[in-house]
Amino acid sequence: MQLHQYSISETISKRYFQEIDNINQYVGIEDFFVLESRLIFEVYHLEVAKAKKTLHEIIDILSARFGKQVIKVVRSYFVTLSSIVARKLLDNQVPSKKAFAFNLACADMIENKMKDAEFLQFADDLIDFYVYFIADRKQPTFRHQTVNKVIMYINDELENDLTVESIAANFHISTSHLSRIFREHVGITLVEYLNVRRVEESQYYLRHTNKSITSISDQFHFCNQSYFTRIFKKYTGVTPKHFRDELHHEFFRFEIPEVEYESV
Repeated sequence: MQLHQYSISETISKRYFQEIDNINQYVGIEDFFVLESRLIFEVYHLEVAKAKKTLHEIIDILSARFGKQVIKVVRSYFVTLSSIVARKLLDNQVPSKKAFAFNLACADMIENKMKDAEFLQFADDLIDFYVYFIADRKQPTFRHQTVNKVIMYINDELENDLTVESIAANFHISTSHLSRIFREHVGITLVEYLNVRRVEESQYYLRHTNKSITSISDQFHFCNQSYFTRIFKKYTGVTPKHFRDELHHEFFRFEIPEVEYESV
C-alpha cells in the first residue's frame, strides 16, 4: 500500500515538473488565477455580463493549453468552479446542506446535461444559476438588525408554511411591531415579501423541473392553484403555465433597496 502511494506521488511530481517546463509556451497562463478571482468577485456581486465575459476568457486560456481536449478539461473546471462557489455560499451563511445540494446539483448538470457543442452557452447558463442562487443569499443591509435577520430566516425557511405570526413568534416580538418595522425598512409588507419570495423561488421549479403547477403551488403554501396563478402573474406579468411554456420570459426578481448598514 505504501509503495503504491509513493508511486502515485512520484508520478504526479514528474508530471508537475514536465508541466513547469512546458508552461511558458502557452500565452495567458499567468493570468488564470487572477481571472478566476475576478470571476468569483463578479459572481458574488451579481455582475452577470462581466462574469460571463471573464469565464470566457478563462476558457480561452484552457483552450490554448489543451487544444482538442479542452471540452473535457472545461467540464472538469466547471465542477471545480461550482465547488468554489459553494464555499462562497457557506461564507455567506448558507446552511451547509443547501451548499452541498447546490454543489451536487451543479456537478450532476455538468456531467449529464452539458453538450459538447454548446459548452460556451452552458458556461453562460452556469453563471446565471450561480448569480441567481447567490442573490438570494446576499446579506441584507437594512438599518434594523431584526429586519435583516427576518429576511435571512425567510430565505432559509421559505418552503415551510411561514406566516407573520410564526415569524414574529420565532423572533419573540409582536406581529404588529414586526409588520411595522418590516414595511418601514423594506418598503413592502411582510405578507407581500413572502409572496414575492415564493414567486421568485417557484420560477425555478416551473422552468427546471417536471413538477405540476399544483404541486409547486402546494410546495410554497399558496392556498390553492388559482391564488398562486394570480400572485405569480401580479409580479411576473404571465401565468405559471406561460412562464413554463414560453422560455423567453425572464426571471422576475424583487430589488431590495440598497442602504448602508449600521447597527441599532
